[in-house]
Amino acid sequence: MSTSVMLVDDQELLRVGFRMVLDSQPDLHVVAEAANGSAAVALVAELRPDIVLMDVRMPEMDGVEATRHIVESGSASRVIILTTFDLDEYAYSALRAGASGFLLKDAPPADLLSAIRAVASGDAVVAPSTTRRLLESVIHQLPAPTQDPTSDPRYAELTPREREVLIAVARGLSNGEIAAMLVLSEATVKSHVGRILSKLALRDRVQIVVYAYEHGLVSPATAR
Repeated sequence: MSTSVMLVDDQELLRVGFRMVLDSQPDLHVVAEAANGSAAVALVAELRPDIVLMDVRMPEMDGVEATRHIVESGSASRVIILTTFDLDEYAYSALRAGASGFLLKDAPPADLLSAIRAVASGDAVVAPSTTRRLLESVIHQLPAPTQDPTSDPRYAELTPREREVLIAVARGLSNGEIAAMLVLSEATVKSHVGRILSKLALRDRVQIVVYAYEHGLVSPATAR
């Protein structure tokens, strides 16, 4: 089954380069291009691509705001943010807005293709450990938790075991590492993660990390 991709970047040369890489793959096809966030939001609503490769710094509407509009619209399109720097405050803002991950613009073509396929299959592009490092780098920008997380009705629905798994994901552990730590099978851990995502209405593991930080469940001192 072919995966549809939309390219959003104000630099035409970059879009041409990405299109050449993607169009060389039998399972990927570019359905549209946009040079700013406003056009991207409109095209996503019209074409509903599987994946949106989104630059962050663009005229009219930046990639963070465009991502927020796409996610809040209920679109099934998943956004991969393109950024110049690994630990970029824009990348954090985009993850918080609902992006499924971020990718460096100068990433090798193989990494680009792998990222698109991973997100298309429901995974997150960046490891939770990378997201954790990103959040720690901008911790001064994070809103202070305003209430005990147990007062969140969604969090209250989690079982004690699911809360353990949530904290482990937020600390950057893989399913295998969580399984070893809690003496569970990887399949069981995966099931727990799926239920956490469903109960908290989150899109992927990256969003679990963001949720945990913003609700005071982990901090730089406890996340290692």
